[in-house]
Amino acid sequence: MSTEIRPSPLELVREDLQSFAGYSSARRSGVAGAVWLNANESPSANAADGRYGAHRYPDPQPPQLRKALAELYGARQEQVLVGRGSDEAIDLLVRALCRPGIDAVACAPPVFGMYAVCARLQGAPLVEVPLLEDGNGFTTDMAAMAEAALGQRAKLVFLCSPANPTGQSLDVDAIAALARRLEGHAIVVVDEAYGEYASVSSAVGLIDSLPNVAVLRTLSKAHALAGARVGCLVADERLIELLRNCQAPYPLPSPCVDLALAALAPKMLARTRERVAETIAERERLYNALQGLDRVRRVYPSQGNFLLVRFEDAQGVYRGLLEHGVVVRDMRSAPGLDDALRISIGSTRDNAALLAALEATGEVSK
Repeated sequence: MSTEIRPSPLELVREDLQSFAGYSSARRSGVAGAVWLNANESPSANAADGRYGAHRYPDPQPPQLRKALAELYGARQEQVLVGRGSDEAIDLLVRALCRPGIDAVACAPPVFGMYAVCARLQGAPLVEVPLLEDGNGFTTDMAAMAEAALGQRAKLVFLCSPANPTGQSLDVDAIAALARRLEGHAIVVVDEAYGEYASVSSAVGLIDSLPNVAVLRTLSKAHALAGARVGCLVADERLIELLRNCQAPYPLPSPCVDLALAALAPKMLARTRERVAETIAERERLYNALQGLDRVRRVYPSQGNFLLVRFEDAQGVYRGLLEHGVVVRDMRSAPGLDDALRISIGSTRDNAALLAALEATGEVSK
């Protein structure tokens, strides 16, 4: 029985980059030694550098971190590219695959804005397939997405699951069906920044059988390392190797790598799971509390660490919360959300402060 040969994702890469070797940094050469004189670094540390050894360049792709992330997400080390959050991977994908003015980027607004920003910076046409809304919340029209991507030459289709700011997750079978339809035409990129809070399976498990699936993950959310800016792309190893050649030579500072490795130790991962469970419980409590507010039009179910809420007077609510020191995200400029605010799930104390501020601004049930 023959094994089906699927199109390589490298066929979708810009032709001028398919043999691009990139910049060969001093650290990427992989040589070993005791006396380092190959990178024009300072031979001694700065007096303010207590323990980081910051006078030496960091590893471009720290193998221990790649290994830890691969184990965390159920992938192989060679399928992982680490970088600055998810944003760097989004930018790398758009720049490596899309020819300006020719190859498009597709997404489903209202959605995370960096897909459109990176497309605009690259000069790639943006194909938007708006989310559908019904009594159960928002859904992605996968059939319309496939037609739009094929019809308008999209090389990248970005799906957010759980979706920011709308909160819904995508079924992995639906993602697989879309990827099969777009094989040889586009890479389906699933942004799972909030995946730890969701009840659906990750799309990482699709990559071996569907090389045109890629997954974005980050330590910024559930792992509480937003300030460290550590994330990764999980994808077919051929695509990962090419993107390494397109990436700046030293994406992650050594202190951030050390912090990430510490956070991925078994004891810390156990604490992260506890923190995620606490956040989910708070999410459900806040969802129920907001449902009863007097001028709330709708609270959307969420698989993330946030809730999207429509208000009768979103501008007034936003200003009133600011007056009480509570900062939420104003979503009124997003397509179809002109009455909506996005509220992150805080601590029990934070959420109590939110509800108290809403009460003070007249937004509680009578």
